[in-house]
Amino acid sequence: MSDQETSTTAPIAGKRATPRKSQARTIGRWMATFVGFPAGGFAAMLLVGPVDSPTTAAAGGLVTGAILGAVQSLGMGRSGPPAWQWISTTAIGLTIGLRIGAAAVDYQTSLTALVIQGAVAGLAVGAAQAIPLRARFGRRAFAWAPALALIWGIGWAVTTSIGVQVDEQFTVFGSAGAVVVTALTAILPVLLNPTATINSRPQRAS
Repeated sequence: MSDQETSTTAPIAGKRATPRKSQARTIGRWMATFVGFPAGGFAAMLLVGPVDSPTTAAAGGLVTGAILGAVQSLGMGRSGPPAWQWISTTAIGLTIGLRIGAAAVDYQTSLTALVIQGAVAGLAVGAAQAIPLRARFGRRAFAWAPALALIWGIGWAVTTSIGVQVDEQFTVFGSAGAVVVTALTAILPVLLNPTATINSRPQRAS
């Protein structure tokens, strides 16, 4: 290979590596936000108590949603929506979603009940979060609501299946479910961060 060929191909290789490294960092930061779920649930349990009435469901959802939103906003960094928007919409969404979802299953803690509760809460949180996301994605942002409904249902299924004492009526699933949910939603920070998107194949240098 000639010196000229080396000088033209080396920058291309560097350009290919940069988005992948950025994507890995973005996903790594997002994965760390799983702690927002158990932290929010624990704080709500201390401040409000178990989810066993409309009042405790709403108050617990508000506390959990605010903490989760704050942690996720930190994880997204500057590429995400403004922090106050993400925190407030997450808190409002979980306040409404948990109150409706818990009441819909009569505050039961069976696997089926918690999956339904999680789906309703996830739907409400996703719909609320779609509001600040709309500035970036347009109408496509509202696809986040059904996606989060499915994913949060999975989160409760994971937590319940591994034997966590869900009969204590937490506001949200535990660490195991949180890790799964965070992994399944990692596409969001990647899409929000332009430098983390792997570009199409670069053109050859002439």
